[in-house]
Amino acid sequence: MTDTKTDRSVRSFSRRKVLAATGAVGALSLAGCTENTGNGAGSGNGDRERVVVTGSSTVFPVSDTLAEQFMEQNDDVSVTTDSTGTGGGFSNNFCPGNSDINGASRPIQDAELQNCRDNGVEPIEFQIGKDAVTMAVNNDSPVDCLSYDQLAQIWSQNGAQTWSDVNSEWPDAQIQRYGPPSTSGTFDWFRNNVIGDAGSHVQQYEKTENDNELITGISSTENAIGYFGYAYYQQNEDKLKALEISQSEGGECVAPSIDAAQSGDYPMARPLYIYASEEALQRDPVYNFVEFYIEQSSTNTISDVGYVPVSEEQAQSNLEKLENAVN
Repeated sequence: MTDTKTDRSVRSFSRRKVLAATGAVGALSLAGCTENTGNGAGSGNGDRERVVVTGSSTVFPVSDTLAEQFMEQNDDVSVTTDSTGTGGGFSNNFCPGNSDINGASRPIQDAELQNCRDNGVEPIEFQIGKDAVTMAVNNDSPVDCLSYDQLAQIWSQNGAQTWSDVNSEWPDAQIQRYGPPSTSGTFDWFRNNVIGDAGSHVQQYEKTENDNELITGISSTENAIGYFGYAYYQQNEDKLKALEISQSEGGECVAPSIDAAQSGDYPMARPLYIYASEEALQRDPVYNFVEFYIEQSSTNTISDVGYVPVSEEQAQSNLEKLENAVN
């Protein structure tokens, strides 16, 4: 009988040789193609094996697109994806063992890692791309660029209330804020990296894990501002205005883009991850989907979604980490 781990190793090595030539397939629909309606990771769907993916709304378009592509090639596997937020996915799904993979727009936190391990779940981290966190306003807004300091004024508790509080040349009108909830990795990243020591994140704002609802709110509300992953802006460029960002007052204003995130010129660029359960990876459908995910992460599939692909070297390193996780 052939050893399964040996089969995996041979298959992975073969695929790595053609990794650079792997192309993108299919079109992106940010509305999502699948929904997590099952009763836990690993359960079957009829005669089909099942892989459950939860987590970041930012990473969701990547997972959803790759789930469709993977199922087109593997009709005996059902991959369900659910946009729960990074933190919500870890606490409610992944760490309790109810999902196999969790997308994350920030690294796993110590408390989350401990929670996972307390439940017998060992997370394996794979960086799968890079995002340009996008701050957007209504198309009629006179604002074109904001510094980190101005962003902190707008988004800190007890901070600016009107646009004129930030800049006297801007309207004396109430700032209408839209953003992710505290369970979101995007929320955590923005609070830690932009607001920082300036204060705590404002609590009174329109919040949702559904980034398309943020787009709708900002585009239809005068004096609105909000933030989300770049992929959602790329699909809605005509509906709202993305702000340029400068890291310091008087510094260069840089617009969000895939190129600016890749070069590091855009101040609000950040890595994106998936975390796979080491135990779940022992099941072939999960292993094969993660392997497929990693292979695609260095291709145009990621940029078509609206993010920066990882380097081929990073993808190779991820594949080796995947193999080691089951050996």
